[in-house]
Amino acid sequence: MTARFSPFDTDLDETTALGILREATAGADDGELFLERRRSESLLFDDGRLKTASYDAAEGFGLRAVKGETAGYGHSTELSEAALKRAAETARLAVGDGGGSLADAPQGTNRRLYDEVDPVSTIPFPVKVETLRALDAFARGLDPLVVQVSASLAASVQEVEILRPDGARLSDFRPMTRINVSVTVEKDGRRESGSAGGGGRHGLDPLIEPSHWQGLVREALRIARVNLSAEPAPAGVMDVVLGPGWPGILLHEAVGHGLEGDFNRKKSSAFAGLLGQRVAAHGVTVLDDGTIPDRRGSLTFDDEGTPSARNVLIEDGILTDYMQDRQNARLMGVAPTGNGRRQSFAHVPMPRMTNTYMLGGDAEPGAILADLKDGIYAVGFGGGQVDITNGKYVFSCTEAYRVRNGKIGAPIKGATLIGDGATSLQHIRAIGNDMTLDPGMGNCGKNGQWVPVGVGLPTILIGGLTVGGSAA
Repeated sequence: MTARFSPFDTDLDETTALGILREATAGADDGELFLERRRSESLLFDDGRLKTASYDAAEGFGLRAVKGETAGYGHSTELSEAALKRAAETARLAVGDGGGSLADAPQGTNRRLYDEVDPVSTIPFPVKVETLRALDAFARGLDPLVVQVSASLAASVQEVEILRPDGARLSDFRPMTRINVSVTVEKDGRRESGSAGGGGRHGLDPLIEPSHWQGLVREALRIARVNLSAEPAPAGVMDVVLGPGWPGILLHEAVGHGLEGDFNRKKSSAFAGLLGQRVAAHGVTVLDDGTIPDRRGSLTFDDEGTPSARNVLIEDGILTDYMQDRQNARLMGVAPTGNGRRQSFAHVPMPRMTNTYMLGGDAEPGAILADLKDGIYAVGFGGGQVDITNGKYVFSCTEAYRVRNGKIGAPIKGATLIGDGATSLQHIRAIGNDMTLDPGMGNCGKNGQWVPVGVGLPTILIGGLTVGGSAA
């Protein structure tokens, strides 16, 4: 392991930094000094060769002072007293003459959700290259229909220090790894692709084990071969069964964003003002949980220092809570939930999801499909778009099947699901007992910031979704 991040070993000593932070937040409601060092490496093996290999390193700080709905923020890549003073002058503009009092500091935690392993440096570079080379050869040897293979390895580590005006100092060491493979097959002039991958907050060792990446290759090839025989998707209003795991991305986008505190405080969410009311069918319980060990969206504490939590957002169909950072929680008169996240030291925190999923029910997945008389079974999703103000979404399916009289039929291509989150929740008719978290693929964008997230879902049946396709 490399040496730990020591931002105060420079001329930016902790005592001086604390004094500047206290001056910047005098009379403010809240504020902190967020220091970060990040290192990342990624390799792409494409078309039978190592196509790109990159290494990035960055460090810096962000200083924030919050007063009411206003936040002043200054940041710099220079860890020095002079740079901190400049940032403090900028942040201070939000406070003005002050007159407020600092909110209570976050409670501490001794919990650790992931090991302090450095995935960037622990595995030698040649081993990473040879892993991707072996993966490529394995994929091409599996099936003569394979014409293209693309595989990538990514590893990063984020070291965080948070200093608060009360003198509290928090440290976190956040690893992240991921492997992805895409396989393209060709038959009779038709080309189709399939992909698989995943990762989490752990080292690269489990990902570069042949037993692991060989399974990913087989899964990507399976999807590609399925798509070779896919028929044009139907169009119209029909019942839809969503498979477990990654299809939870629909829940994340169509429902999760609408339950973030800032949208509800500003009353721009379709769920604003509905606490305590029924927003989903009986049996629907949705959580955001940042405490699951080693998961992509998990955090020991968020980017404001609040310990992550297991937050129940919807319980048995009743809206019970929103996800909160410190600022929006204070303005709404509630407690922060550990969802204050930022992309880096150059960004302000805001309410963001961690691992968002629906709890399983008691129905057998096979029985749910058997009850589907005429509809589709969607088990893979690609991109989508959502309007937070009304919850309307459009999602494209990457793997889906036609179902008639409870029988899974031909795969379909070009299917999109169209609806709105609030209505979809109300129309859930069955919930499977097979809740599964995704394999660690999610990234979430909001206001120009990207953070890693997790999703999860059991098999569910949603009635009356609009399916956009290419066949009437």
